[in-house]
Amino acid sequence: MLVSDYNYDLPEERIAKFPPKERGSTRLLVLDRKTGEIKDSYYRNLDEFLNPGDVLILNDTRVMQSRLFCELPDGRKRELVVLEKHGDEPQRVMYRGKLHDGDVLMLGGTAFEEHISRRGEYGATEPRNGGREGTFQESSIPSIYIKRILGNGIAEVESDIPLADLAEKYGTIPLPPYLHRDAEESDKKRYQTVWAKNMGSAAAPTASLNMTEELLEKLRKKGVIIKYLTLHVGLGTFLPIRSDEVENHKMHSEWFSIPEDTLNTIKEAKDDNHRVIALGTTVARTLEYYAKTGKTEGEDDIFIYPGFEFKMIDALLTNFHAPKSTVLMLASAFAGWDNLKNAYNHAVEEKYNFLSYGDSMFIC
Repeated sequence: MLVSDYNYDLPEERIAKFPPKERGSTRLLVLDRKTGEIKDSYYRNLDEFLNPGDVLILNDTRVMQSRLFCELPDGRKRELVVLEKHGDEPQRVMYRGKLHDGDVLMLGGTAFEEHISRRGEYGATEPRNGGREGTFQESSIPSIYIKRILGNGIAEVESDIPLADLAEKYGTIPLPPYLHRDAEESDKKRYQTVWAKNMGSAAAPTASLNMTEELLEKLRKKGVIIKYLTLHVGLGTFLPIRSDEVENHKMHSEWFSIPEDTLNTIKEAKDDNHRVIALGTTVARTLEYYAKTGKTEGEDDIFIYPGFEFKMIDALLTNFHAPKSTVLMLASAFAGWDNLKNAYNHAVEEKYNFLSYGDSMFIC
């Protein structure tokens, strides 16, 4: 199976560069995966396509402000994205620009200026590298030490202040690179779900960005059951598929947790022949990983592509995905590639907006 087979023509003007002025004021394409029938609607009308007793599962992860702008000692600029960390595993970052083992980075640009203006907030810190010469020094300027370059733009690092704290204080929202812009103040709110709770994601579960509390309440009043799980979106979101052989791609693992209450509700729905609906591919991956392994918490590295047999979800509410991406393949596995490609071509013709800040699709 070839990655290049899962491609379509996405005009640049169809990529939503900014969120809609009002959350949830987007369009909704409804695809019947059995017949291939396509309906055009609006996201606010989602309740028309859900039934009493359906269970809608949401991902309650919260996006870290994980993009950090730094400088090498000679002033060269570097950009880092802090990746999710679980337990005692080493801290890792993605980086842009050339770095080497042993390099030391200090926060640069506006983040650095803000730090200087607030000097003394942290105070002097003890070096965490055992006093290696040329690395951490006692200073109120936050620094990051490159322990080891891992390849593919990933490095293992240490910091004199916990990296999560640096990201929260000085980081910015890590917008997808295809938006070709830096995060603005409004992105802090709009690149986050309205129910975001558990901090840990390097990117948003973007299928959920159009959902509003008002629509959730409308669904509840209809008899739809809303439940939650957590999957911290991580490295796999950023990495392209580097092999044209689909089967050769290795998904990076992401931490997840499914509450017992959510699993009990799903079981009751299945017993009563009601649907389980995943809001986004992160939820779909988590539930199908549970079906495969029986694990309710841990590291999820499942890669879903055409030929996969779904055991948990009956419908998928998602957004329009980039060509040749792992999430496009998941949607293809669920809808059938012919059905999905026809729907995508229809969406392009009808001028739907694509990708993270774009319109949505309900595959049922």
